[in-house]
Amino acid sequence: MAPGASSILVPSMSQLRSDTSSGGLSRVPYLPGLDGLRAIAVVGVMIYHANHEWLRGGFLGVEVFFVISGYLITLLIMGEDERTGMVNLKDFWLRRARRLLPALYVMMALLVLYITAFYPAVREQTRGDFVAGLFYVSNWYQILVGQGYAAAEAFVPLRHLWSLAVEEQFYVLWPLVMVAILARSRRHLPAMGLKLIGASFAVTVVMGLLFADGFVPLSCSAESSNGYWHIFGRCISVNDTLYLGSLSRSGGLLLGAGFAMLWRPMAVIRGPLRTKGRRLDLLAVGGMALLVYLMFTMFLLEDGLYNPWLFRGGFFITGIATLLVVAAATHQGAATGRLLGNPVLHWIGTRSYGLYLYHWPIYQIIRKQAQIPLSVVQWVFAMIVTGVVTEASYRFIETPIRKGQFRRMVASLRNDRRSVIAAVAIAVALVLGVVSMAKADPQCVGAVQCSIANNTTATVPTTTPSVTPTVPGVPTTPSSTSTTLPPKPEPYVAVGESVMLGAAPQLRAAGVVVDAAENRGFNGTREAIAQMRDRGTISKGTTLIVQVGTNGPISIAQYEAIIAEVPSTAKAIAFMTVHSTFQWISGNNDNLRALQLAHPEIHIIDWDAESAKIKLCPDETHISCSIEATNFYANLMLAEFGLPAIK
Repeated sequence: MAPGASSILVPSMSQLRSDTSSGGLSRVPYLPGLDGLRAIAVVGVMIYHANHEWLRGGFLGVEVFFVISGYLITLLIMGEDERTGMVNLKDFWLRRARRLLPALYVMMALLVLYITAFYPAVREQTRGDFVAGLFYVSNWYQILVGQGYAAAEAFVPLRHLWSLAVEEQFYVLWPLVMVAILARSRRHLPAMGLKLIGASFAVTVVMGLLFADGFVPLSCSAESSNGYWHIFGRCISVNDTLYLGSLSRSGGLLLGAGFAMLWRPMAVIRGPLRTKGRRLDLLAVGGMALLVYLMFTMFLLEDGLYNPWLFRGGFFITGIATLLVVAAATHQGAATGRLLGNPVLHWIGTRSYGLYLYHWPIYQIIRKQAQIPLSVVQWVFAMIVTGVVTEASYRFIETPIRKGQFRRMVASLRNDRRSVIAAVAIAVALVLGVVSMAKADPQCVGAVQCSIANNTTATVPTTTPSVTPTVPGVPTTPSSTSTTLPPKPEPYVAVGESVMLGAAPQLRAAGVVVDAAENRGFNGTREAIAQMRDRGTISKGTTLIVQVGTNGPISIAQYEAIIAEVPSTAKAIAFMTVHSTFQWISGNNDNLRALQLAHPEIHIIDWDAESAKIKLCPDETHISCSIEATNFYANLMLAEFGLPAIK
């Protein structure tokens, strides 16, 4: 994911009728075709979120939503200005709040209850997502902590809120911009529309220029910083920022807004284009075909590489294709609107906000980890649950509040003692859940924070200063001195990444000291070994197994720098090859084999080859999905240590 839903935030066309009056060139008539287009977009997103292989570019449904949002909201603002001579900002924002906030806050409240009751281990990990979601800044929070859209985090039930944040920020700012535009250019809206379309193209050009080509490491360090900006001491992913950022993703919103100034349905039907419905239908067929093609071919991130064509025009082309469909869907003489407005797509479209809002948390509850594909059976089950929850939210939360009937519903429930008791119990449970999350123990969140935490060198007292050999191009690790006696050396030590972390319980039960962490790269591995050496954990008689290289390329010099941190009195050192779909995996394994030629004392455990004998997680990298895989992995290491295998 997230991607999120954008015009999901816009009221459905049936809901817009109450906001318009009869007459006026900018009036928004009932346009069922846009509900159908919204339905296609949200279905694409939900399929993509379930399994990327089913629809590689399904995330482009978000861009479709953005375009529709920009179009409809701009039409609404122009229509109000035409009717009343002004734009009532307070009423506009209150209508959006009544439409958006209730379902969002209900979804978040249900998640708090679920996490507190069934998954307390992720309370602190998800705490920042809840705070960001409350204030519609999820996209900037995810950028800041490095929780990229394609990152395989352990449990991220609110990742999809990034696009809702982008759109809500648009809803806050765009009415102010429109007030200024209408004050200065009310009689020249078509010319202003062309300028906005030009601004959308300019956003595309800037995005293309800023895009970071080639391999972008999963963790940021001095040696692996391609694709990162260093801002106030933090690593900020360039491509994640382009994907999630409000400015960089404004292109679709601006495109829709500009088109609204050129293509007002009531003005079109009164002009020379009123008889061109069939020609517009042909354009819509072309636009829909292009959207389908892009959704099947335009991937975001594969084998560790971002798709340059997506950032260098892919979003803009998606927006243009969307406009071709919008033009026909809003023309009363075209068949497109009637076809897209069929009952099935109409139901999905009018509930697209809820479908988007609830489907991602339900996916996450089922699979517990982002980027793990759902099976067909799991997806069907998730869709049934999502449909039921969405319909309940639409009928009992969203619609009553939007129509001003919620107070009446609450008043009627007060007369039912059981309803009052249930409401009080839920409120108490929710308060306890919030307090529990607020007091949860701190832990790192996102790739950036975790890589910073895992690459931080702590000062550890030792009896004597150690001297670390220098490798060209690799910074040395400082050591400190103290009079504290070192602990007894450990005979069996393992240092690695998230793959090794999956087998840590078995290894520790066998007497192995394990230091493994997610998103760890060269720096974190080398420094972890240096710290354990300085503590005396790795010393005379220690056998050390190291696995690093899953999260980014490792050079031979860097592997040698790791070896240099191991004291010469250690009994043995072994490296495990790595296995994943990333582009750099084979190069890292080749470097390890070359390393063994230069250092015959180094043992190699060929995990890359051995992994073919066991079923891995669906990401083809990790082992934590089954006890068979973790035991198999642990036994490879135990054999190297000379310890008994797990039966």
